[in-house]
Amino acid sequence: MVLSRVDAYVDYTTEIEADSAEEAVDLVYEGLVPVEWKHQGVVEFDALRISAIDADGNDIDGYTRGKG
Repeated sequence: MVLSRVDAYVDYTTEIEADSAEEAVDLVYEGLVPVEWKHQGVVEFDALRISAIDADGNDIDGYTRGKG
């Protein structure tokens, strides 16, 4: 699963098929695959962040692109 933090205080998730967490985040971040975001919850942050997460919402291997 990939997490996107784009709107103030709102999280969205989407599922991506990829060979690794890093590849999934890169594909989404670079706009190389179509995605359908689902509203996941609310959190405070300051900038765009894309990261791979597990089923519990934790970063996978800490792989994140962007700021947040």
